[in-house]
Amino acid sequence: MRKFIIERELPAIGDADAATLQGAAKQSNATLCSLGPSIQWLESYVAADKTFCVYLAENEDIIRKHAELSGFPANKITEVKRMIDPTTAG
Repeated sequence: MRKFIIERELPAIGDADAATLQGAAKQSNATLCSLGPSIQWLESYVAADKTFCVYLAENEDIIRKHAELSGFPANKITEVKRMIDPTTAG
C-alpha cells in the first residue's frame, strides 16, 4: 500500500475536548472497518483548524470514499514518495 497525508480543514478542531476527539476516532474507525483492508489510518496531527492524517491506502479513491462515508473532509491528499529523518544525514 502507498502512504498518504490527508489535510482536513476542521474549524476549531484544536480546541476539541478528549470526548469529541474520541468520538471522531470511533466514527473514522467504523468507516475504515466497512471499507476493508485496502485502507489503514496510522495517526493524525491536530492543529488549530486542521488535522493532518497519515494513511496507508491502495489509492486516493478509497481515501475519498472514507471522507464521504465518515463525513470528514479530505481537502488535500498528498502521496508520500520518500521519508527522511535526522539519521539520513549519515
